[in-house]
Amino acid sequence: MKLLPLVPLLLGCLCAAAQPAPRSLTPRTGAFRFGPAATIAADRALLPLARYAAEYLGCPVQERMAGDRTVALVLDGAASDSPEAYRLDIAPDRIVVRATTPGGVFNGLQQLFRLLPPEIYARRGIAPGTTVPCLSIVDSPRFAYRGMMLDVARTWMEPAALKRYVDLLSYHGINKLHLHLSDDEGWRIEIRSHPELAAVGGFRGGDSPVRPVYGKWDEKYGGYYTQEQMRELIAYAALRNIEIIPEIDLPGHSRCIASVRPEIRCDYPADTASTNGYDYRSAWCVAREENYALLEDILGELCALFPSEYIHIGGDEVDAAQWQRCPDCRALMRQRGIDDPHRLEDLFMERVAAILARRGKRPAVWNEAVRTGAFARDCRVYGWESVKACLAATEQGYPTVVMPGESFYFDMRQTPTEEGHDWAAIFDARKTFGFDLAARGFTPERMRHVVGLQGAFFSEAYIGHEPEKPDYIDYMCFPRICALSRIAWSGNAEGWEAYYSELIAEHYDRMAAMGIRFRLFPPKIAYRDGVLSAETDDGSELFYLCDDDSEEHPYTQPLRTAQPHRYRFVARRGTGRSPYTAHKSYYRTIAPALTIATSMGESAQFPYTNASTYRGIARTRRACRQNDWVLYTFAEPVRCREIFLQTGNRQLPKTILTTGYAEVSYDGRTFRRIGDLERGSIRLRPDRPVKAVRLVSTCDDNGTPYVTLQPPQIKPVL
Repeated sequence: MKLLPLVPLLLGCLCAAAQPAPRSLTPRTGAFRFGPAATIAADRALLPLARYAAEYLGCPVQERMAGDRTVALVLDGAASDSPEAYRLDIAPDRIVVRATTPGGVFNGLQQLFRLLPPEIYARRGIAPGTTVPCLSIVDSPRFAYRGMMLDVARTWMEPAALKRYVDLLSYHGINKLHLHLSDDEGWRIEIRSHPELAAVGGFRGGDSPVRPVYGKWDEKYGGYYTQEQMRELIAYAALRNIEIIPEIDLPGHSRCIASVRPEIRCDYPADTASTNGYDYRSAWCVAREENYALLEDILGELCALFPSEYIHIGGDEVDAAQWQRCPDCRALMRQRGIDDPHRLEDLFMERVAAILARRGKRPAVWNEAVRTGAFARDCRVYGWESVKACLAATEQGYPTVVMPGESFYFDMRQTPTEEGHDWAAIFDARKTFGFDLAARGFTPERMRHVVGLQGAFFSEAYIGHEPEKPDYIDYMCFPRICALSRIAWSGNAEGWEAYYSELIAEHYDRMAAMGIRFRLFPPKIAYRDGVLSAETDDGSELFYLCDDDSEEHPYTQPLRTAQPHRYRFVARRGTGRSPYTAHKSYYRTIAPALTIATSMGESAQFPYTNASTYRGIARTRRACRQNDWVLYTFAEPVRCREIFLQTGNRQLPKTILTTGYAEVSYDGRTFRRIGDLERGSIRLRPDRPVKAVRLVSTCDDNGTPYVTLQPPQIKPVL
């Protein structure tokens, strides 16, 4: 028989899903024992939830409420301060979950699950004899909005993968899924009145007018959700207390739809010389009246499809220079007495908001859309750029979802040596957990306009990490989503150390049972007196690799070595893993004098000296073509153990030489082919001093207007 201790481990069980101890908990004598006689009973309106619970508990469902050994789900009309509040009562003969709404009952069920062994998430039923202590819990969330944004435009996710993601969010108390359905690189929702938007714009590469970017260069890649599939997803999420909020990003981030419907762009000839003929403009023309008719069709279908009160219409990162070049937009500015082209965005968004209003919907927008303060106050603002942007929105009286990238963009890298973006910040779950609204300037008056918190995962880098597998998205999102859930549900008053103890003692095993490939914190590495050691504090097993050997060896004792840079360490526990971590000598680089030249011209804004002096990125003047080249020439031959040359963004393969090879020269005159580029980059391990390296393109395009050059990373001989 499995018996969960009553006290003092009771609070640990309640925190097992990285949720806080509830607002009210009253321990009672005895325990409820699951066995063959246990059943689930529910009010008629809650029968779908009863069947959901049965998948996990393995108990049959009945409609009548009578009988011992019953888990009863009850809608109670009693007043509550929150529609998501619940009461969980466990007695020796009965468990009752009651709330005023199905969402509250769902929250109560999740609390019950946290009292049970982690294996419940395998959906194979409770082992006979499992007991749960008698108690009474009353709880409700801090914020009514606890959200996560998922970008399915850049990296396509099949409906089954999206359902899995919904399940994982629901286990953690997230109740809003903001779906980023369109962007420059993809259109992911069927519009029946304009089927070409998804049928063509849902794919890039191959014969699609949308060029490939981020990866999968040699195939036609993508997909889209039919309206029937989306209805099923909406219902699937709703049962799990998650509202799906759709986003069509307007009026910028629209290169994909503009590639399918070129007439939506401004009326002037595009300069396509730098992109080898690809029209890179990404904004809707504000002055073109036909555009609003098209948007009536698109948004009309979205309003009918999605029950959400809000439709997210974007409003971020619009290139207003396109409107300045458009004669029709300039005429509209003169007509309206406008001298700032950014005011055109206000006009566009007002027209779009009116389309929604006629269908009983409200607009949700990114914070740039309300920068002038002219947009209607009934919109919901998503503050992503910074805390300052969130404060400005609340100061103007806009209902605001707080999600500054520096703490809540889970596509950011978690340490400087890991993969991911870094433009907002480099942070892990500890920083997310530590986000303190009051300390960041949210006064009681501003808090009146904060509707909740949200995380985000933009998926540009996901496509380069086997998106058909969940490893990368899980690793980037968990346990950062756990920390988000915690502070959105009740705050962080207990402090990081107490929370981290709960995470490793209880919730790591739960995430493993959920099948999450979560991230462990890096091992601590030390090197002293010729001894290299590694340790963790989370119960994980340690392994190490030596040099380029891919085989992991169990770490059982410190390693005696004069060359600590040869070793890397990784921790594993269940389905979790840490980043590979090494002694600081492994990462040490040198910066020998260098010049860079290419056949693709030089960007005035990002000159080659940025990269050749190791200060930042450089860019060419145009995209690559076959036989284009980049030449790195050292002032003196460089003796080193490794040279890493990278084109494109550091965090993802965009603006790269999509295919090519590298040639090395030891004398600066004679070059020898040494290897092919992989994702626009190559790692060389020369056996003698190198004078120059040349990268040669074998492709005709990279889907963008230039090639980015990163500063070389050169590791010394140690």
